[in-house]
Amino acid sequence: LLQDSKKFLSPWSKWSECSGKCGQTGVQKRTRSCLAEHLWGARCNEVTEEGRLCVGHVCSEPGASPCNLTCAMGRVNADCDACMCQDVTLHGKVSLEDGSPAAGARVYLQAKKLKLLTAANGAGAFRIPGVCPDGKSSLKIKKAKYVTASVTVPESNKRNLAIQVQLERSGKPYILKSPEDKARRVGQSVSLCCDAVGTPEPDRYLWYHNGSLLDPSLYKYKNNLILKNLNRGQSGEYFCKASSDGGSAKSQPAKLAVIGRHEAACDPQPQSHPIRLPHDCFQNATNSFYYDVGKCPAKICAGKLDKGLRCKDNTAYCCGVSKMETRQISCNGYTLPTKVAVECGCKKCTETKKTVRGRAIAADNGEPLRFGHIYLGNKRVSMTGYKGTFSVHVPVDTERLVLTFVDRLQKFVNTTKVLPFNEKGGAVFHEVKLLRKKPPVTLESSEANVISLGEMEDDDPIAELEIPPYTFYRKNGEVYTGKVKASVTFLDPRNVSAADVTQSDLNFVDDEGDIFPLRTYGMFSVDFTDELGTESLNAEDVKVHLDTAQVKMPEHLEEMKLWSLNPETGLWEEEGDFSLEKSRRHKREERTFLVGNMEIKERRLFNLDVPESRRCYVKVRAYRSERFLPSEQIQGVVISVINTEPEPGFSSNPRAWGRFDSAVTGPNGACVPAFCDEQNPEAYGAYILASMGGEELEAASSAPKLNPNVIGVPQPYLNKLNYRRTDHEDPSTKKTAFSINMAKPNPNSPEENNGPIYAYENLSECEEAPYSAAHFRFYRVEGDTYDYNTVPFNEDDLMSWTDDYLAWWPKPMEFRACYIKVKINGAQEVNIRSRNMGGTHPRTIGKLYGIRDVRSIRSPERPGVSAACLEFKCSGMLYDQDRVDRTLVKVVPQGSCRRDGVNSMLHEYLVNHLPMATNNDSSEYTMLAPLDPLGHNYGIYTVTDQDPRIAKEIALGRCFDGTSDGTSRTMKSDIGVALTFTCAERSAAEQSAFQSPRNSGQQSLLELPRESAAFRRPQGSRRTAPGRSPMRAQRSPAY
Repeated sequence: LLQDSKKFLSPWSKWSECSGKCGQTGVQKRTRSCLAEHLWGARCNEVTEEGRLCVGHVCSEPGASPCNLTCAMGRVNADCDACMCQDVTLHGKVSLEDGSPAAGARVYLQAKKLKLLTAANGAGAFRIPGVCPDGKSSLKIKKAKYVTASVTVPESNKRNLAIQVQLERSGKPYILKSPEDKARRVGQSVSLCCDAVGTPEPDRYLWYHNGSLLDPSLYKYKNNLILKNLNRGQSGEYFCKASSDGGSAKSQPAKLAVIGRHEAACDPQPQSHPIRLPHDCFQNATNSFYYDVGKCPAKICAGKLDKGLRCKDNTAYCCGVSKMETRQISCNGYTLPTKVAVECGCKKCTETKKTVRGRAIAADNGEPLRFGHIYLGNKRVSMTGYKGTFSVHVPVDTERLVLTFVDRLQKFVNTTKVLPFNEKGGAVFHEVKLLRKKPPVTLESSEANVISLGEMEDDDPIAELEIPPYTFYRKNGEVYTGKVKASVTFLDPRNVSAADVTQSDLNFVDDEGDIFPLRTYGMFSVDFTDELGTESLNAEDVKVHLDTAQVKMPEHLEEMKLWSLNPETGLWEEEGDFSLEKSRRHKREERTFLVGNMEIKERRLFNLDVPESRRCYVKVRAYRSERFLPSEQIQGVVISVINTEPEPGFSSNPRAWGRFDSAVTGPNGACVPAFCDEQNPEAYGAYILASMGGEELEAASSAPKLNPNVIGVPQPYLNKLNYRRTDHEDPSTKKTAFSINMAKPNPNSPEENNGPIYAYENLSECEEAPYSAAHFRFYRVEGDTYDYNTVPFNEDDLMSWTDDYLAWWPKPMEFRACYIKVKINGAQEVNIRSRNMGGTHPRTIGKLYGIRDVRSIRSPERPGVSAACLEFKCSGMLYDQDRVDRTLVKVVPQGSCRRDGVNSMLHEYLVNHLPMATNNDSSEYTMLAPLDPLGHNYGIYTVTDQDPRIAKEIALGRCFDGTSDGTSRTMKSDIGVALTFTCAERSAAEQSAFQSPRNSGQQSLLELPRESAAFRRPQGSRRTAPGRSPMRAQRSPAY
């Protein structure tokens, strides 16, 4: 009956307020009622009222307001800012991202003000008595370099509670996507978008127009900016700034062009674009071997818009050729058709794909990284091959390609590289050099240990790592005792040849969100494991002692910091400062050291660096030849700058390097960042080199004397820069780089304010500099090849593709290269031409696609035999993808030649795939090119790629090798041959097909192309670079 009566008792009411006055003892009461009396009249025997002693509310200061806080659980604390439950204890554990304990993490109570409660011990554990488990009490856990974690104490009726918290490493925001360039007409609208990530997540965005902040209350923006009813005044550059508690980051600027409602979207007048004609096509009207076919620069234009505002327009519009005319060029005994651009207009942009490719090799001996993993962020995107080769597709909207190369065999240090790529599409080749891991040394964890950081045999180490005893611990926080295997690999900046091994691009983000450069004093990778090498160990309280005698710039001593690499962003993040300390280490004389503390946990790559504000841009252009013509500039060339610190008085003998930077040439060259100095021209030097597809380009000559017209820089600035090509003092050395003093241009000196060095704030001026402005030059050593396309196309600029039936490459994202191998029996090398015409398609039959000329290469083993790999236009669909065309290919060796044989398998294929071309002339060979890719057994080599140069390079390598899957840089003249000719010796009077377009003159910076010596009829015989025969047996197929 007693238990039944409890069912009819109401719940207890809340405790009444304490009857005691301020600080005095009183009584609190609570009551409940008996429901049974009302329902059935039964008597209730249970207590319906009870009380307890209490202390009156907290005494407030005179004049202060009384405490109004009430607690559903526990009581108000003395500060009247939180509730306390004296019989409850909260047990917690805090760990880092890798699971190791977050020793020293501070735990705060979220009240009116943050209130420090306790700190985690060495195991990451903490204990807090008195916290109320009411589901409302909030704790904040803080640790330097980690994101503050917020935890709500869960609702519970238990007296002992447990929570676990994992901290994320704090980082500044990182811009994933910058706003895009757009073009609009007056009255239209536009949406510009910005996307950033970070820990903590960015929660504030600001937008700027031409450097001025746009009012957030007026424009109501977040990470996207919407501008409606545009006017011309809103043209210009826009960028966003993303911020969080971790810092800020700025996006790349986007250009918005606003034109009139009825204004032409593009300049209808094409720009001048002279192309080189064949050797027998001299033009008397222009006194040159060139013909102007015009071009339309592929810039963004205002096209047809879809409804709705989007971050990325559904269809991108670019200026391009809207009207072409066919012209007939008179040559020696024949006419050559060409298509000339006569009008530009706004049309859909040519779609392209961006790729980086290359090889990953050891820096010391070239050993390839075999089957290594390549990561983009945390995602594995590719793998290296047996020879270390790799290819990675650049995702859409990527601004900064950060790849990490991981050696599964652990022979090499994990290497993070920021690889430049061609924004307009195509492939860029990079050689990634990896540091070999130092063999591990065995340390005793119970002893103090010192590891030297320095690789120069005859010089003191730059720094030392001091590891106290009992410093190592496992990831679970347990102190490790026993033997430790330690591998510390150091990149010594005093070894100038090691500069290209640099990890990342030595940049960090400053407090304002700008990317800022670092000057390195050494980079080291740390790897600690247990004795068996199976468990990775952490270390704390490690000291770095940097010898100040190794820092030659006194101003750098105060700014030196320790940095670690974020492998996902490729940016360096600050680990700690240094302080000066005098000590006598290893019984040497007393020295001054910079001493810094570090922990070795999640990150294992560190840098001794100084932020350097003295910076400039260097303007460099690359050319197809020593003619240095504006129309022969090459895109996709990787320009690299190694910043050096010269010995005093010996600018050509650098004491150390401090930075390595790269950029890729576009249609207007490249601007590469480098350190510079305005007061002392010799404070910083630069060593500049260029490569394309693994091939090094040659720099403009500096001997026997400086020629401003050759180098591209006028006097007297040229003397101040002290330009020297690498063979300046020794003609037998390579010609593939040059050195200069990085003298910042004097703003009061007019001759120094037109390039080739630009102040850092003048980047746009550098990027948009005209051809006539001063710049440095590289060129490719000409191979014995010549290409002519009826529809002009620049293979370095995929955006220059034109949709025409006579286009050599019919699809802009699928380039198919075809080669035929021709063997020549004869004492001399022979020039061979392929003439390619429409064969079966009604729109192109009998019309010229283009011609290709190549010179045969002598066999190193067999005198009197040479061979050539000759390109021809592949058969297949034309640009409209409607029907195929069997290209009519005519192979014609120059001189007195007789066809001796045709590959039997090729002949059988052509017989079985009609129609078949007639071959009545025994001095040449004609075929309707096969539709199938065939292979080396037929003497035909076909490769398809997203980049025409890559397709040609691979096909050439196979053709040289005479196989369908191999590659060679040496011509194998008897293997995989399609055609054989026997040629008589050419008389001295006969002209080489590659003789006429060459000359030894150089073009002046101030001369227009038609006035240049490079356009005039040359005298003399065929010339190649001294000591170099680019098309001989050892030449690269990547010509």
